[in-house]
Amino acid sequence: MDDARDGSAAEAPPDTVWLLRSRGCWQAAAALLEQQAARSPEAALTRAELLIERSLFEGDGWGDAESALRLAEGGAHNDTERAAAACARGYLAYVATLLRVHDRLDEAQAALGRASAMLPPGAPGRPLLDFRRGLVAENLLKDPVAARTAYRRAHAGAEQQQDDLLLSYTWRHLATIAQQDGNLAGARHGFAESLRLRELIGYAVGIAPALASLADVSPTPEAAQLRAESARLVGAFGGVPVWLAQPAAHPEQAPGRA
Repeated sequence: MDDARDGSAAEAPPDTVWLLRSRGCWQAAAALLEQQAARSPEAALTRAELLIERSLFEGDGWGDAESALRLAEGGAHNDTERAAAACARGYLAYVATLLRVHDRLDEAQAALGRASAMLPPGAPGRPLLDFRRGLVAENLLKDPVAARTAYRRAHAGAEQQQDDLLLSYTWRHLATIAQQDGNLAGARHGFAESLRLRELIGYAVGIAPALASLADVSPTPEAAQLRAESARLVGAFGGVPVWLAQPAAHPEQAPGRA
């Protein structure tokens, strides 16, 4: 059929990819991008990011994520594309270290450093890069000061780009640091904003962690309701995310990780 050879006709609709991703169907979304990924650096990177996110939420699929990322790295043609692939490489190494699959802290730092060297200060990829550097600082290096600085830069950039998904993450992690500082009002506000944004954009698979985090800084009656709803959603998604389904297995993965 002509459609199989027509590049434009074979492109996966972004709305369909997002719909699958938002419901935790990362493999199905990645499959839609498989043909495009062979010829499009952007599609290859999107596919790799999908499979890395799957590894974070499911604690599985590392080989698929690695293969997809290598394809994205190999297809990058300029500094912007190489920086985006390096940012994804750093994130995959971070996730593997966080979930104690392998200690890849050095790789994460090196890859994010390469990405930073290739991106000018105002580049569109900067906010995501700043956020991921904040993750490494907060959760692997245990440096909340550096993490807060990176998250604030990412937050400002996400606001400028009107990136509601990234904003849901920056609110979430700034709230986690506020909680650690004992600023419960600030933490409640940040977690509530993160939840609001995830509900607004339909990021369904990310709502359970947002509910669980908000529960941790809420009064007892409300907290119980929030935790019950979070548990219901985890069950509906088949035990995803794994750190909420099996908290004892990964106690360091408290709800503020995604």
